[in-house]
Amino acid sequence: MAQLIYSAIASLDGFVSDSTGNFDWAAPDEEVLAFVNDIERPIGTYLYGRRMYETMVFWDSAGTDLSPLEQEFTQLWQAADKIVYSRSLESVSSRRTRLEPDFDADSVRAFMQSQERDVSVGGPALAGEALRAGLVDECQLFLNPVAVGDGNAVLPRGLRIELELLNQHRFANGVVYLRYSVVK
Repeated sequence: MAQLIYSAIASLDGFVSDSTGNFDWAAPDEEVLAFVNDIERPIGTYLYGRRMYETMVFWDSAGTDLSPLEQEFTQLWQAADKIVYSRSLESVSSRRTRLEPDFDADSVRAFMQSQERDVSVGGPALAGEALRAGLVDECQLFLNPVAVGDGNAVLPRGLRIELELLNQHRFANGVVYLRYSVVK
């Protein structure tokens, strides 16, 4: 059975974007991207909400002027399946992608049991739903050395989650990777 992993890049004060939606501070450098590629390699399916999908769909047709690590990420992303949960999107434009109108915890639970490769849930709103439903097995956070003050929180408010630290890594640029299992 696959693991459901929530992976996010966040500010030190816990936001994936600031109050205006800006996340330019979150772009990984080469060292961080190499690490990201390593942890993304086992992912067989990405679960996205509309906003995260609209951000990530860039990788479906990314140009050739990418660094070798960006090209590797592109290949990893394109090789994985994607499920987008949205009532406002009428269609999806990327390959290996299907559109679902609603996130149904029981359907996702059944899907997870049928998968051999791990599944990643992207975006704090969708991840929040998965966390509330008790579906998330791991949280992988890349904390950036910036405080943005307010914005889109990386973890849902009002939800207590017990976590156990599995791994940590510090990068030269000040980013810290924290890998936690969700205690169920």
